[in-house]
Amino acid sequence: MSELNQPLGGNVMPRTGGPGTMMRLPTQPTAEGLDACFVGIPMDIGTSNRPGTRLGPRQIRDESRMIRPYNMATRAAPFDSLQVADIGDVPINLYDLKKSVDIITEHYKGILSHDVVPLTLGGDHTLTWPVLRAIAAKHGPVALIHVDAHSDTNEEMFGETVAHGCPFRRAYEDGLLLNDKVFQIGLRGSGYAPEDFDWGREKGWTVIPAEECWHKSLAPLMEEIRAKIGDAPVYLSYDIDSLDPAFAPGTGTVEVGGLTTIQGLEIIRGCAGLNLVGCDLVEVSPPYDPAGNTAVIAANYLFEMLCALPGVKRG
Repeated sequence: MSELNQPLGGNVMPRTGGPGTMMRLPTQPTAEGLDACFVGIPMDIGTSNRPGTRLGPRQIRDESRMIRPYNMATRAAPFDSLQVADIGDVPINLYDLKKSVDIITEHYKGILSHDVVPLTLGGDHTLTWPVLRAIAAKHGPVALIHVDAHSDTNEEMFGETVAHGCPFRRAYEDGLLLNDKVFQIGLRGSGYAPEDFDWGREKGWTVIPAEECWHKSLAPLMEEIRAKIGDAPVYLSYDIDSLDPAFAPGTGTVEVGGLTTIQGLEIIRGCAGLNLVGCDLVEVSPPYDPAGNTAVIAANYLFEMLCALPGVKRG
């Protein structure tokens, strides 16, 4: 392997300068030669409430500038283990959501023509369905760890079947998921009927509402999930609104009583050892994030996802 890319260090260039890439990494136009890549999908046309997630990838990248290359907690050294770069953004059509989902799938098929794990900066949650279409085209149906305040299994929204409340129903219908290995964590809030959360249970999914997570470590839960998933390929989809709005106000559909940032870290770190084939972090809306905290959390969670990938050395 050629020399591994490294984030630009704060003693070389002040944190307030340098390239505007994820962790100030080198950029390249394709995923050729990479083991993992960061890619943005600047989209909010699937959003039903507060907009702004089209600005999420840029803000996450900006707030990633303080992240250093070594994980002090897990002792993971991803940049000593993997070739990583930022490959920019998917050129979606901001005037046509249905065209955009097809653009995303084709773009990710191109990314996945290389032996690489994509880490996606969202963007609204609609994007996970077209990404999963490309993931399944390469790896077959996958296990899913979905962290969210909402189940995102609506049949439709305003008569449309493509929206940020529908991606996992579409993924189920397309046969993209291993239904006995689907886990939804953090669901909460009000609904229209019990079916809002029970639909997945009826399909064999495991649904862990936020109330079952309150006041406890989620490390034991992740141990159980790892045992149930085994060596199957798995996709991690993390909606920032899974967190309580006290931590992450900068999102479109906040719900009270959410997870803590510590529990979010336990979930992501608990994915280490799984066969992760892709991850995303979605629904960061900078206009509702005045202090930048939501994007800071998102950037750090994406770094933690990188640290959890197969092949990462631990000191």
